[in-house]
Amino acid sequence: MFCVPKAAVLHGKSVGFATQNSRFRNVKTQLSLFKRIIFTNPCLFSSIYLE
Repeated sequence: MFCVPKAAVLHGKSVGFATQNSRFRNVKTQLSLFKRIIFTNPCLFSSIYLE
């Protein structure tokens, strides 16, 4: 009787962790891309900053 709800709760938790991990990976890749853009185009960002 108690095994089925427990399994459902555990499944829900694992799905929640999976979505958090994928979101964290997406942020990590976007951050590395943003860093690459900043360091490869410093003149572009300096001209925007000076305006």
